[in-house]
Amino acid sequence: MNRRRFLLGVGSFATCALFDSLLRTQRMLAAQHDLKITSVEPYVLKGGKCWVIVRTSDGVNGIGEVSPMNARAAALLIRESFARILIGMNPLEIDRCWDRMFYSTYKQGVMGLQPEAISGVDIALWDILGKVAGMPIHRLLGGKRRDSVRVYASIGGAAESTPESIANRAEAAVRDGFTAVKIRQDYGPVVPDRNVKKDLAVLDAVRKAIGDDVELKYDVNNGYSLQTAINVGKEIERFNVIHYEEPLAQTNYAGYAKLVDAINVPVAAGEHEYTRWQFRDLVEQANVDILQPDLVKCAGISEAVKIAALASTHHRPLCPHQTQPTIGQAATLHYTSVFVDNDMAQELTEGGHKSPLHDLFKTPLEFKNGRMTVPDAPGLGLELDEEKLKTALANG
Repeated sequence: MNRRRFLLGVGSFATCALFDSLLRTQRMLAAQHDLKITSVEPYVLKGGKCWVIVRTSDGVNGIGEVSPMNARAAALLIRESFARILIGMNPLEIDRCWDRMFYSTYKQGVMGLQPEAISGVDIALWDILGKVAGMPIHRLLGGKRRDSVRVYASIGGAAESTPESIANRAEAAVRDGFTAVKIRQDYGPVVPDRNVKKDLAVLDAVRKAIGDDVELKYDVNNGYSLQTAINVGKEIERFNVIHYEEPLAQTNYAGYAKLVDAINVPVAAGEHEYTRWQFRDLVEQANVDILQPDLVKCAGISEAVKIAALASTHHRPLCPHQTQPTIGQAATLHYTSVFVDNDMAQELTEGGHKSPLHDLFKTPLEFKNGRMTVPDAPGLGLELDEEKLKTALANG
């Protein structure tokens, strides 16, 4: 069929050789620095976020973040399982640490909680590696392609809001400098096809509000049946939607393959996939157009690098999913600047650039004109103020 024009020209790049380079770097630094992990500490914040601090024997600490979907359960897994496994290991041997975490707990299930918890620790280990090497993570991954990453405003709650209110929020995002917006229905797969007529009215109102030059993405959050997804996919062409995200239940790979063949709008998925093996199935069975690894869900930077290699092998562009405005966003900026070889906008939750969570860092992320600057300081490039963190912690 006539494939999506906006995907034409998206090149692929060789990443397989990168694995050997990354392992050599880790082992070389581990041989030069006899560090030991002394503690692995999860912190649950007010509002349900879970951050991780990995501390080492020479005082170099790393920070990471876990998906907020299972914050307290993830904190328990990190504290009671991962900490016991990792204390005493060299934090620079990230690949060995990852394997220990994954294979010692895989019987708890390799979707959801387990890889999400691994993500928080893995990101913290990369932060430590960068600080010890004196390099930002993007340099360790092969070097950034650009100094800043274009971001889109991810606007949720459309299912429970009027078309006018969603359109007003999208218009406000454009005034803030965003050049792309995504509308999220937040349905879920339990009750599909709730109000398709209203869904189309929302997109119509948003397109009229933001004009023709702003990119529009549409996220159903697994809320349609196959036939409805096909029908809507054809309808939204008139709104110039460039990215049709997760219209079907995440496990419906056969349905996705039929959907991709039936419509012209590019289909994106991956927020609810975990590890390279599920992304393999997403490519080979579902045949989606755009892959969306989420670094605080998919088992961290280490696993996201392998997913990038898979995407390159199958000529699929990456558009990382990311709803966390600070640590998760920083990790994703490093990753995107290396592995996304076009200027496709990555996700930033509506208002994320103004989140009060940025005040917990001595060196917050920078947003300007719809783009976020890729940090150049060692590691993630974020310096957490632990005294301020104490004021943000949840009770219990």
